[in-house]
Amino acid sequence: MHQKQLLILTFVIIICSSITLQESSECTQANAKSCGECIQIGENCAWCTDPDFLKQGEPTSTRCDDLHILRKKGCKEKMVENPRGGQKVEQNIPVTNRRKDTAERLRPEEITQIQPQKLTLTLRMGEPQSFNLTFKRAEDYPIDLYYLMDLSYSMHDDLQNVKKLGTALMQEMQAITSDFRIGFGSFVEKTVMPFISTTPAGLRNPCTGQYDCASPFSYKNVLSLTSNGKEFNHLVSQQQISGNLDSPEGGFDAIMQVAVCGEQIGWRNVTRLLVFSTDAGFHFAGDGKLGGIVLPNDGKCHLENNTYSMSHYYDYPSIAHLVQKLSDNNIQTIFAVTQDFQDIYQELKKLIPKSAVGTLSSNSSNVIQLIIDAYNSLSSEVILENSKLPKGVNIAYTAYCKNGVVQDGEDGRKCVNISIGDAVSFNINITAHECPKDNNSQTVKIKPLGFNEEVEVVLKFICQCECQHEGIPNSPLCHNGNGTFECGACRCNKGRTGHMCECSTEEVNTEDLDGNCRRDNGSEICSNNGDCICGTCECKKRENPEERYSGKYCECDNFNCDRYDNKLCGGHGRCECRVCICDANYTGSACDCPLDTTPCLAANQQICNGRGVCECGTCRCTDPMYQGPTCETCRTCPGICSQHKDCVQCRAFGSGEKEKTCEEDCRYLDLIIVENLSELPESTHPTCKERADNDCWFYYTYSVNGTQEIVHVVKDQDCPKGPDIIPIVVGVVAGIVLIGLALLLIWKLLMIIHDRREFAKFEKEKLNAKWDTGENPIYKSAVTTVINPKYEGK
Repeated sequence: MHQKQLLILTFVIIICSSITLQESSECTQANAKSCGECIQIGENCAWCTDPDFLKQGEPTSTRCDDLHILRKKGCKEKMVENPRGGQKVEQNIPVTNRRKDTAERLRPEEITQIQPQKLTLTLRMGEPQSFNLTFKRAEDYPIDLYYLMDLSYSMHDDLQNVKKLGTALMQEMQAITSDFRIGFGSFVEKTVMPFISTTPAGLRNPCTGQYDCASPFSYKNVLSLTSNGKEFNHLVSQQQISGNLDSPEGGFDAIMQVAVCGEQIGWRNVTRLLVFSTDAGFHFAGDGKLGGIVLPNDGKCHLENNTYSMSHYYDYPSIAHLVQKLSDNNIQTIFAVTQDFQDIYQELKKLIPKSAVGTLSSNSSNVIQLIIDAYNSLSSEVILENSKLPKGVNIAYTAYCKNGVVQDGEDGRKCVNISIGDAVSFNINITAHECPKDNNSQTVKIKPLGFNEEVEVVLKFICQCECQHEGIPNSPLCHNGNGTFECGACRCNKGRTGHMCECSTEEVNTEDLDGNCRRDNGSEICSNNGDCICGTCECKKRENPEERYSGKYCECDNFNCDRYDNKLCGGHGRCECRVCICDANYTGSACDCPLDTTPCLAANQQICNGRGVCECGTCRCTDPMYQGPTCETCRTCPGICSQHKDCVQCRAFGSGEKEKTCEEDCRYLDLIIVENLSELPESTHPTCKERADNDCWFYYTYSVNGTQEIVHVVKDQDCPKGPDIIPIVVGVVAGIVLIGLALLLIWKLLMIIHDRREFAKFEKEKLNAKWDTGENPIYKSAVTTVINPKYEGK
């Protein structure tokens, strides 16, 4: 078990070490040539601006490393360039708290449902910045509702119910908001073949039979948003059904115009609802080719006299294009469709955020309740979306919803079941991984879908160090002005290289310069551990940033010294140019020899028990009889107890083998008598228990105090007691009697059982006996009767 735990611990240490190496080597492996390049590698990378930081043979990129490694290498705190990101809230108006029944009446732009409204984030590459966003549904929030209806012939019975929709819906919406406006629009189809009949008669009346229908059209804005429900009823009552040839309708054209024609429709910056009512499917991008229309929809407003004028020129919009325009204009869509087309519009709902689908009765009689239910469903859900992120910027959301529900990932963008007055919060985490090319600030907008309010996040990027602003162009420190001296190093002009820009890039591989990088004619360039740049060796980097080459010819390193216990320099020194420089109290080629004699102290506080010498923290025993780490083990020596037994016995009890020579042989012991066993003091040696000549036991302990040998002895011996004869005899007799009685009882019981079995057998045989009551087979009668066969009894 211990070995298994050791293996697990070793594995964890290896994993942790490899993780540390990966984190720190990221900075060094990037070969940053300037402070700006360094800080863009990752949030852990820092730059040392100390001009004297580099050792001979180290490249400029060595200045870039993990912060704690730079400190370990001797870079002072004030010389470390390590800028950090931050954030500043620019606008933070609290969310609005008011009730519908109060006299206070606010304009829509005075109501706040999201906080904060604007902030600036300063981003360091790889360092996340997070902030909290609060959303609260305001009570009595204004609503604009636009009713977009399919006026193809199949909807003729629905129109009658919609004509009464205005005032009835006004009354129902009073329970939700005191500021409600309603508008109306209608659509049929593109006015080209094969979608409608383009014959003169078909254009005058597309309906067959006795019905008088209006001419076909693509989309009409019948009534812009108004708070006058009666006007809605009046204008809608004047509408006529039209017709088309195919089953799908041109509803997407109409939705696009309602979304982008904000001025004509009259949208305010409030909750915007679009009710799309139809009993058919829809055409989308590409279907226009059937009518010879190939230009993609441009997503712009083309209303002339409140009628879509470019339906014959632009194709239907795609679903993605429609989603974008609805989202950009904060419009929430309610699809009120018949049961037959529920499946189609349910699939469409999955593609359009903040949309709902309701089942429309065959004559639209339930449209008001459908709108109320769909609005409640939409308004009880908040989904955050953001504008396009700059390249290399990531965003992550965590939602803190009602009842302690916490969601992250894609679900971190939304909360559901939000009632009016409920506040929910989101933690938004933004991380940049690369700087923009122009280093200019970028703006990201975050808003809840279907709402006009948004958070403006200005992103500023840390792409340069502060010390770069203090750089000296064409500095004389950089070989007669061939570079800019900044952040403690030269940033060379184009065409120059070297630590001090002392060399032209055209000269870096000449043989003359290479000769300066050899220790002698027979050696490798830079000892094969580096590159010759301008006649100067720049040593290679190792994967492990703790390991490095150094020296004029990269001939030194700090990782090829002697090892002890699998540790470089035994873990008690540092490696310099392949030689261990040991810490204090250590010596040896691998710093494996401690000068401290504490490990050699025996239990009697003598070095190696007085029977050896301490070398490198380990005892070398000079007495061949003694062994062990402190020369205290003697396998051939008698034990402490048996060694002093005779002297203790004669000194304490006046008996034993040394009874006559006790004064001479045992005077070295200091004897102390104690009353009982519990009073024996603790000792480094175990308590001794020895047998005396009278077969009694005596107890004592042996200890050493300097040169004095002390024995503590228990006053009374522990003698065994003789056996008690009477109980033994009584027990034996009683046992014999009891065993005899038990045997007699067993014999008697067996006899009774045997007799009962025999009697039962006899009774069973008697019952089974059969007595013959016929003639005795031995008896023969004396009379013989003979019958004449011829006699007939006459």
